[in-house]
Amino acid sequence: AMAAAEELALAFQRRFLPARPLPSFPWPVSGVGIAVGQAAGPELRPGPRHPLLVVDSLFQTILHPLCVQYPASVKYRRCFLTELIKKHESTAAEPLDELYDTLAEILNKEESTHCYRNYLLPTGESITLSEDVAIISQGTTGLVTWDAALHLAEWAIENSTVFSNRTVLELGSGIGFTGIAISKACNPKAYIFSDYHPSVLKQLTVNICLNGFVLEPETTNHIEMQSQGQKVEGMNYQKPKLTVAELDWGSVTEKQLVDLQPDVVIAADVVYDPEITLALTGLLQKLSTLGADGKPPEVYIAFTVRNPNTYHHFKAELDKIGIGWQIIPTHRNSIFLCDLQSNITILQLLI
Repeated sequence: AMAAAEELALAFQRRFLPARPLPSFPWPVSGVGIAVGQAAGPELRPGPRHPLLVVDSLFQTILHPLCVQYPASVKYRRCFLTELIKKHESTAAEPLDELYDTLAEILNKEESTHCYRNYLLPTGESITLSEDVAIISQGTTGLVTWDAALHLAEWAIENSTVFSNRTVLELGSGIGFTGIAISKACNPKAYIFSDYHPSVLKQLTVNICLNGFVLEPETTNHIEMQSQGQKVEGMNYQKPKLTVAELDWGSVTEKQLVDLQPDVVIAADVVYDPEITLALTGLLQKLSTLGADGKPPEVYIAFTVRNPNTYHHFKAELDKIGIGWQIIPTHRNSIFLCDLQSNITILQLLI
């Protein structure tokens, strides 16, 4: 029973910290009681030693140190707690002051435009992302994390040899989830995050620093910093070297791409609009010519198939420019996506 209880507590934590939709939680059937100690005698007092208790669910979720420091949106925490109270009240258990006190505290909070999501890596490390509460804000969809980014990161962690000791260029990094996960778990030599929208680049930079990384200083700063000697040396020890690049697919030049020298190119959820697809295939065509004096980079693109036509259009455009592709078999581990998403595909492009 204890093992089952711990598993339940963990399932709640893995869904709550990244603020997954509430229906995806394994809520027990009414009457069984979510994490309630049926024999609530003195030997089963609420406390971290008994994850079967509602109070412990609170400590795994809303009161988890990561959530206290980097909280999910007020609305999300309020809905979650209301649901938890409902489940608890459906059992004949005693009301718990902790639940109502925590709810009262949340009801007094102002909603902010930014919130956080926290993800736990298999190593026990965490990834914290600050993102926008609204899905489309400031004219871009790049300020939230999409499922294909989570799926690609899971695949990367299971196939870390693809990235180990190599230079990785990510197209359309958004707010940085995939890149931060790969930088923490796959040991790349260098990681180049790239995007185009100014507010996305700003948020991306915030998130990289939030996760304890120091971005490489630009060359000009680098020269000025030589006088500080040690500081520069300290920077050089960090592996991977992380940079953020502004990349406009429509006008990127071959020289820009040569300068980046990627061994691996990845992208997640970037194929959702015919115009963007054309700009992307144009960029891929330029990448394929980079291999003239060496090996072209390996390219992996993950996307959620929302509209089959968009997916077919992308593949048709690849055919036109002579780039082959193959579907990567689904990985086994589900680290970030608790609900299996069968409509996410990863293509390896053969350029």
